[in-house]
Amino acid sequence: MILFKHISDLQKHLQKLKAENKTIGFVPTMGALHQGHLSLIKQAQQKCDIVVCSIFVNPTQFNNSEDFNKYPSTIDKDIYLLETNRCDILFLPSEKEIYPDGEELKQPYDLGFIETILEGEFRPGHFQGVCQVVDRLLNIIHPDFICMGQKDFQQIMVVQKMIELKHHPVKMIIGETLREASGLASSSRNIRLSDNEKEKAAAIYKSLLYIKENITKTSFGEIKQHASEILMNSGFRKIDYIEICDAKTLTPLIKYNSSTQIIVLIAAYMGDIRLIDNMLMN
Repeated sequence: MILFKHISDLQKHLQKLKAENKTIGFVPTMGALHQGHLSLIKQAQQKCDIVVCSIFVNPTQFNNSEDFNKYPSTIDKDIYLLETNRCDILFLPSEKEIYPDGEELKQPYDLGFIETILEGEFRPGHFQGVCQVVDRLLNIIHPDFICMGQKDFQQIMVVQKMIELKHHPVKMIIGETLREASGLASSSRNIRLSDNEKEKAAAIYKSLLYIKENITKTSFGEIKQHASEILMNSGFRKIDYIEICDAKTLTPLIKYNSSTQIIVLIAAYMGDIRLIDNMLMN
């Protein structure tokens, strides 16, 4: 694996590879890598000749400075994992390298409805920051494919919208959510959970399974209320949302329709750690 910290060096190397007609797969991360990230590396390897992984904790997507400051950093372990999983290139830029003219977003992205709901409602400005950094990274790397995980379902939809708006010639590969044995979705934030909290946090997966088992049997209001009770009785401190949506648009639904692809999305706090998860229902 080759590690690059500077854009100019990375681009020179990529230009040589593209001159050899090598296809480039890109996995953007904020580090603290886990099995979910590694599964995306593997998917990119199956599709592409060369895989580039970036590690950059993007300050512009954090609407909470404390959350940014506490975001886990395990760079030595990350490098080891990428090397042992045969990643070709690691891009490890500084903040100045990504934002040489400062962090301010000159032209907001016209994301529409999708930016106003769920994560957009509870984390104002978050998706503008996500689009800002992914747009920048795509302009640096010019990959053929970008690989992202289903756990961040709304983020994938937002990035796809940005790709359309900016006319990036890149295709999206979506990886399945990887889970621990308990069902807890793999996440960099899990590092901050104690073993006891991890065990309790698995209730977020149990609540999704409960909804899936009962979505055709009772009203959505009753289903969400019971799922909320599952979370709170298991030790979650606060729930931002439990929402049943159209998987194509994220429009909230009020009743079951077998012809509509449904996704359930949850965001809740275990202690001061905010966890998200989702599950396709049909």
